Amino acid sequence: MARAIALEIAHAEVVRVTRPRPSSLFGAGAVERIAREIDDREIKLAVVDAALSPVQQRNLEKAWRCKVIDRTGLILEIFGERARTKEGQLQVELAALSYQRSRLVRSWTHLERQRGGLGFVGGPGESQLEIDRRLITERITRIKKELEQVVRTRALHRRARKRVPYPIVALVGYTNAGKSTLFNRLTEAEVAAEDLLFATLDPTMRKVRLDSGSEVILSDTVGFVSNLPTQLVAAFRATLEEVTEADVVVHVRDAAHPDSEAQAADVLAVLRDLGLGALVDEGLIEALNKIDLLAPEARESLLGRSRRNAAAVPVSALTGEGVPALMGAVDAQLASSQSLTELTVPLQDGAALAWLYRQGQVVSRDDGESHARLQVRLSAANRARFERRFGAESAADDPVAGPA
Repeated sequence: MARAIALEIAHAEVVRVTRPRPSSLFGAGAVERIAREIDDREIKLAVVDAALSPVQQRNLEKAWRCKVIDRTGLILEIFGERARTKEGQLQVELAALSYQRSRLVRSWTHLERQRGGLGFVGGPGESQLEIDRRLITERITRIKKELEQVVRTRALHRRARKRVPYPIVALVGYTNAGKSTLFNRLTEAEVAAEDLLFATLDPTMRKVRLDSGSEVILSDTVGFVSNLPTQLVAAFRATLEEVTEADVVVHVRDAAHPDSEAQAADVLAVLRDLGLGALVDEGLIEALNKIDLLAPEARESLLGRSRRNAAAVPVSALTGEGVPALMGAVDAQLASSQSLTELTVPLQDGAALAWLYRQGQVVSRDDGESHARLQVRLSAANRARFERRFGAESAADDPVAGPA
């Protein structure tokens, strides 16, 4: 993650902590040893891959005489550099302000010693601390109001999409798993896709036609990461809500990564946190990406696994290998949720008939003098879309029992 914002790694080590110290997290010996390493190498920034309390961060900065940030602070730095849209910038700022509010005491303790108070009357340091906290709180309130408007706008867009006959297919996965590269491959779009953590912070949607002729909206989403800070989960909930509305979720995994299984577990944990536990339990489509980077034996093992499990599809977003099979799996999952529905449609209503042929699977058709009677396989969502778009008179009959 440090390299993701062009930091030069001068030294890295794993420190065993048997009992975290409230004052400094690490034991006194480890703090002194790392301090010597920092002095010898003239290091200006130390990153601790853990959550530091404000007191721990302040004490480590004093002991090491350099800037210290924790995992949350580093992720916020990366997000701040990646955010491009107004919404993304607001979400990052909200998370950063929520994080900073608890650490304000670090900035103004020097003023508290300048002048004594009368016990219950604070000095200038306390006054400045209160002013800063109030300003941050006011800014957080304003940002939340702006993001509430974003949520309302997204809800309007979702309602509009429900009136349009397109199911939603969301790409989710660990950061840098190749979601945006796969998105570009499937949609022929030019979404920014780089070998970087959190290259995508803002959701992007494009229409895609499946082999069956059905059309779907493909959504590219922000990548997940282990131990995602609570401030970020809350700030990006508006963005992640796009996943909760999806008809099909494709979990893009970096099959070439040594910690692929652990990354997958982290993604599933975030999905459960979003209220998608039922979807996780029922099973997602897994796109096992980056197979072009695998050794021949690992690649063959993965292909064998996919033959046993149709929901796990090896792909290479870079070369396009396996992409048709992935789209076939999406098509099959959409079809499995369809029921056989009997409809009566006026023959002169060409738009309704064309819609049914495009979005459903017409099993039979019997044309009368003025109406066509059709049996069509449709998902519940598309049945509702059809009724909203073409009126109840076109969909007067009840669904025929039995799934596709």
